[in-house]
Amino acid sequence: MPLIELRNITKLYGSGESQVAALEDVSLTINRGEFVAIAGASGSGKSTLMNLLGCLDIQTSGEYKLDGMTVNELSDKKLSQIRNREIGFIFQSFNLISGLTAKENVELPLIYRGLSSNTRNELAVHALQKVSLGNRLNHFPRQMSGGQQQRVAIARAIASEPPVILADEPTGNLDSKCGREVMRILYDLNAQGKTVIIITHDDNVAEQAARTIRISDGHVISDIKRSCG
Repeated sequence: MPLIELRNITKLYGSGESQVAALEDVSLTINRGEFVAIAGASGSGKSTLMNLLGCLDIQTSGEYKLDGMTVNELSDKKLSQIRNREIGFIFQSFNLISGLTAKENVELPLIYRGLSSNTRNELAVHALQKVSLGNRLNHFPRQMSGGQQQRVAIARAIASEPPVILADEPTGNLDSKCGREVMRILYDLNAQGKTVIIITHDDNVAEQAARTIRISDGHVISDIKRSCG
């Protein structure tokens, strides 16, 4: 059974004559353990697709199944649990809280899971060590480079060991060296069994994935699998 299954997904915004289809009749499947890039230009529909995959939004029509669950049939509470436990989000703008240390930023989503302080501390330290930031636990975002901040964001995404990593333009605000380091970390996570989905407008990033799904004007226009490494 696929981990992710979209059937005839359409997402409309607006109403009447101003109605716009951000996605139109999109169908695709993603299996456990895949490394997938969803690529497209600005306005192509890739961000809308990311929001649907991440259970941040619901389609207008069609069916989305995540690990066998029909997403639009789930309660808001259940959707929140899925976002917190099943999906690790990585954002282009890092979304770190400036007044919290690296460790505290990583711990924050774990608080909502009701974990004890000791458990949160242990998971956060382990996650930061996995992205080579064990020596930056008590540094604030302003004391770190862009690449280091993105690695904190990755640590936050993986601390609770979610099976799916959803990364929105993860190298978009980084120089090429830091971008390569972030991609290496994502490769390592995929090698450990995580399903990694990258949303990107950068062809160089998209072509590093084992599979590239291209979106244009709300439609899937190509779906290419390649052997990597």
